Amino acid sequence: MKRRRDDDFSSPQKKQKKRVAELGLTLSSTSDDEPPPPGNHATRESSTSTSGSESESEEKRPVFGSFGHDFQVDSLTQGTSSRYSMYNSVSQKLMAKMGFREGQGLGKYSQGRKDIVETSNQKGRRGLGLTLKGFDQELNVDWRDEPEPSASEQVSWFPECTTEIPDTQEMTEWMTVGKRKMIIEDETEFCGEDLLHSMLQCKSVFDVLDKEEMRRARTRANPYEMIHGVFFLNRAAMKMANIDFVFDRMFTNPRDSHGKPLIKDRDAELLYFADVCAGPGGFSEYVLWRKKWHAKGFGMTLKGPNDFKLEDFYSASSELFEPYYGEGGIEGDGDITRPENITAFRNFVLDNTDRKGVHFLMADGGFSVKGQHNLQEILSKQLLLCQFLTGLSLVRTGGHFICKSFDLFTPFSVGLLYLLYCCFERVSLFKPVTSRPANSERYVVCKSLKSGIDDVREYLFMVNIKLNQLRGTDLDVNLVVPLEVIKGDHEFTDYMIRSNESHCSVQIKALAKIHAFVQDTTLSEPRQAEIRKECLQLWGIPDQARVAPSPSDPKSKFFELIQGADMDIFSYKPTPLNPKTLEKIRPVLDYRCMVSGSEAKFLIGLGKSQIYTWGGRQSDRWTKLDLKTELPRDTLLSVEIVHELKGEGKAQRKISAIHILDVLVLNGNDVREQHFNQRIHLAEKFVKAVSKPSRPDMNPIRVKEVYRLEEMEKIFLRLEMKIIKGSYNMPRLSYTGRDDRHFVPTGLYIVRTVNDPWTMGFSRTSKRKFFFNKSAKVSTYDLPLDSIAPFHICYFRRLFWEWREGVRVHDSQKRQDPETLSKEDVLSFIQAHAP
Repeated sequence: MKRRRDDDFSSPQKKQKKRVAELGLTLSSTSDDEPPPPGNHATRESSTSTSGSESESEEKRPVFGSFGHDFQVDSLTQGTSSRYSMYNSVSQKLMAKMGFREGQGLGKYSQGRKDIVETSNQKGRRGLGLTLKGFDQELNVDWRDEPEPSASEQVSWFPECTTEIPDTQEMTEWMTVGKRKMIIEDETEFCGEDLLHSMLQCKSVFDVLDKEEMRRARTRANPYEMIHGVFFLNRAAMKMANIDFVFDRMFTNPRDSHGKPLIKDRDAELLYFADVCAGPGGFSEYVLWRKKWHAKGFGMTLKGPNDFKLEDFYSASSELFEPYYGEGGIEGDGDITRPENITAFRNFVLDNTDRKGVHFLMADGGFSVKGQHNLQEILSKQLLLCQFLTGLSLVRTGGHFICKSFDLFTPFSVGLLYLLYCCFERVSLFKPVTSRPANSERYVVCKSLKSGIDDVREYLFMVNIKLNQLRGTDLDVNLVVPLEVIKGDHEFTDYMIRSNESHCSVQIKALAKIHAFVQDTTLSEPRQAEIRKECLQLWGIPDQARVAPSPSDPKSKFFELIQGADMDIFSYKPTPLNPKTLEKIRPVLDYRCMVSGSEAKFLIGLGKSQIYTWGGRQSDRWTKLDLKTELPRDTLLSVEIVHELKGEGKAQRKISAIHILDVLVLNGNDVREQHFNQRIHLAEKFVKAVSKPSRPDMNPIRVKEVYRLEEMEKIFLRLEMKIIKGSYNMPRLSYTGRDDRHFVPTGLYIVRTVNDPWTMGFSRTSKRKFFFNKSAKVSTYDLPLDSIAPFHICYFRRLFWEWREGVRVHDSQKRQDPETLSKEDVLSFIQAHAP
């Protein structure tokens, strides 16, 4: 073997040798050209050694540092002693001056270290020398054969339930109260014992691990970790996006068990949903991002640090979401385990959904179980029950339900699932890829609520009351459905066992993988970025960063929304209706009319309370609306600010309300080209979405009641003389709307909804209205698209019949100005020209 000389080493190596010599240490090189110092009996291990053992007089030498050279520290002998020493004579003399004696430690009492410091086994940011007892044990799980990560997912449903929904009489004896149970290891009715114990052992290993160390290893180990929350406020939003896609948009585009849409009239009906135990609100932010103002959400969650954070809804308009905290409304505590909160929330939602309930309900409850992960199922049993109960209380027939669950080993949890299995057409246990594989989280997805579930709801309500009564005692509700009833349904039981065991197997491997990634910090998942891209594309989520909406001023936002429309829109005044212009309302079928209560204005919403108006006698600029209300950003309306009154005399109350005359843009949706009737329908839908019934302190938003011109007489039936506060007991003309509030009318807007050269007529033969083209001389019963008058045509061709003094529109009004039109004049003209 060719040997190297010192001269063969590079300059840094020489410097390193010099540095070591200065420290009082000697190094041996891989060269045999230089003999060792006298009395030095050093050897080195060589891969080229032909001997199978070392000389009896030699022993392995410790390595000094990590210099990047093939050097080892020589073992030294002192005199004729057979004892080896790390130090040469110079260093020994220096140490002797400091009080060092062979076999003793430094320090006044020789308390210093005597032995060589071992190589550090420190991992991560653990304290130097810290070892975690129990964590470094081998798990004996081969995690490397896990399936290749993929964006594709499969759904497995419970078989369809063929038994009848249990009734009150049947469930009377089902609830079983017994000694409180705080162990999970013996819950083997719905999972194999070996799998259960392996999973619990794997989870227990992490009890001693630092939270940050666990997080870093989990982040590297999970192939789906980089999905995060994208532009939503948290990862929960992406879980909902994930689940919504996998289940064929059954939440954002709900259908019944026959595949028919639950929302029959998309132009008039909102998608109603509820979100419970779900602060800060990621689920709702996703739904509102997907549906925009076509959805209205109701939410209840526990007040406190995990409350809804509506101000952080960057991607959706939180004005479409209404928190309600049970008993006490917005002043409640949001505790879902309190029966009075469930009842109050149910009544509130039913009152605001035409007593039908929501199309779907989402529940994402959970709480910290640090140090008790194996007992998570037992500790959260009441929370799970109350979420199921709320779902059965709020979801309409045919609607859907999704709820987060954890381990499902106990007969109590499985019994709750069995009741849902009886009440819904289909039920699935599903773990989305956005849910970290090492945790116990799964989602119970329920499709199409059956009718006749009231008895089950009442039963669960009573179970919750019993759980509250047993708090703080050593008793608990252990069963809600007898074990023999559950196991009597073999298909349900088989699915439950397969699901639990499959989930256990996946979780065990995921935990073992994290364990390996903690021990070896060089391990990482190479496809995280690729998988993230695949998932976002599949789910229809743009790959965008989360950015707070930039502030804007009303002027620039207005120009952005109208996109170059006629700027005379600000200065235009409607044509006065008088004896000279009366002929303009022919043909009568082309017109609609609305009662006015104030001057028309343009109103623009920039989000929340950032609302500005333009219009009025002395307004030539955008001014902040001095009312307490909220509107989604990118909203442009034609409105009046009307002083509404309720009651008479001293008990009369006045409130300012926004009355919508027409709409241009709704939450970024430009509707100006749609038919006037359609725009009014959309406005009514929009008002339902933004209304806040729980906030009586806020100024209401309403849509004007629209009448056909040929039905104008209906308006006069709702006019009456009333005593108005501040009118010195003099009766004044009042118009009463459909909500029993009245206001002092100022006139009547008359709007043409048909575009030239089209007009409308009535066929006496077929008794149907038809459209006639005056230029082409053709007629049709179907609505021609070019006959639709867009917003600017309706706006610039409207007429206004002012009900000023001297205009007689009520029988009690005696004075009549001959230069004006009276009620009789206009009604006579309409009757003469109506079909």
